[in-house]
Amino acid sequence: MSAKESRNWLSDLTVEHVNALTPYESARRLFAGSGADAEQVWLNANESPFAGEYAVDSSVFNRYPDCQPDTVIKAYAKYASLQASQTLVTRGADEGIELIVRAFCEAGKDSILICPPTYGMYAISAQTFNVGVHRSLLNNDFSLNIPDILSYVSKVKAVFICSPNNPTGTSVSQRDIVEVLEAFKDQAIVVVDEAYIEFDIAQTQTDLLGKYENLVILRTLSKAFALAGLRCGFTLASSDIIQTLLKVIAPYPIPAPVAQIASKALENQGLAKMRNDVEVLKAELISLRTTLADIGDIQIIGDTNANFVLFRTQSKTELMAYLVKHKMLIRDQSKQINLQNCLRITIGNPAQNKTLLALIKAFFADGNQ
Repeated sequence: MSAKESRNWLSDLTVEHVNALTPYESARRLFAGSGADAEQVWLNANESPFAGEYAVDSSVFNRYPDCQPDTVIKAYAKYASLQASQTLVTRGADEGIELIVRAFCEAGKDSILICPPTYGMYAISAQTFNVGVHRSLLNNDFSLNIPDILSYVSKVKAVFICSPNNPTGTSVSQRDIVEVLEAFKDQAIVVVDEAYIEFDIAQTQTDLLGKYENLVILRTLSKAFALAGLRCGFTLASSDIIQTLLKVIAPYPIPAPVAQIASKALENQGLAKMRNDVEVLKAELISLRTTLADIGDIQIIGDTNANFVLFRTQSKTELMAYLVKHKMLIRDQSKQINLQNCLRITIGNPAQNKTLLALIKAFFADGNQ
C-alpha cells in the first residue's frame, strides 16, 4: 500500500470533524526541537520564572489515586473561601473547559460563545467534540460587547469569559458579568476563566457563586503558583454542577505526586511564596511596559492585570525572528482578531527582563526593522 493510499484510508476512518481540526499551537509545540531548553529564555507561555522545591512520598505510587483528593479539595476550597462541595480539581483548567463542553453541549447540535481576542482552548475544546463556536468580538477597549453577547441568548449552551483576559491583560467588571449571568439564567452556563486572578484578586467573581446557579469559575496553579508543569486546575461552581461534571471526568484525573505538591502549594508557606512572587512580577510588568513604550514604534496594548505585556509594532515579524535568533522566545498574537502586528511577552525574572529589553533596544537601534 502506498503512503498516499494509507493516508486516504486513515482520513476516511477518522471522524469528519477531527480531519478538519487544527491543533492548538501551544508555546512548547511552536518551538519543539528548536534547540536546547537551557539555552533559551521562555517568555512565551505565561509561566512563572520562579520554581519551587517539593518532596513527594513515593510509597503510595503503587496505588491508584483518589479521583478528587480530599487534601487538595479542602485546601483549595479554603483558599477560595468556598465549600469543598463547590470545588473540583482537574488536569489543568483546560480539562475544566473540556468537561463543561462534554457535560452541557450535544455534539453536532449545540454551540458555545467566546469573546475574542481570547484564550484559544475554548474554541479548540468545542470543535474537538463537534460543538459549534459563536464569536462576540470584544470592544475596542477589550471590554465585553454586552448587547452583542445578549443576542446569543437561547442560541448557545455555554458562554466563556476570560478575566483577566489572555492575551489582553484586561479584567471584566462584575457589573458586566452579572448582566450576562442574568440574561443566560436557565439558558446557559456562564464560565469565567480566572487563570490569572491572583494578579487582580479584587476582581474575582467567587462571591457570585452563591447567587447564580449558572456560574462556573475556572482556576489554575499554572500561573501565580508557578506550577505549570504540574497540570493542576480547579472548577468552582454549585454542588449540583460539580456533581454533573463528576459524571464525565476521568476516573483518576489527578496523579498522586500532583496531589501531594498541590496540597503543599496551598499551605500557608506556599501561599506566602505565591503572593510574594505576584508582587515581584507585577512590579516587573509595570517597569517593562514603561520602558517598552519608549522604544521604536512599540505601542502598548491592553492592561496590567496578568503576568504579560501585549504590544504592537509594525516590525513584528523581524523582531520575532531577531529574538528567536538570540534564544529569546516570546509569543506572536497577530493571528488573533483585532491584534494585528501584536506580540506578547511573559514577565520573566529581573535578569531575563533586562536581557529582553537590551535585545529589543538593540534591534531598533540597529535599524533592523
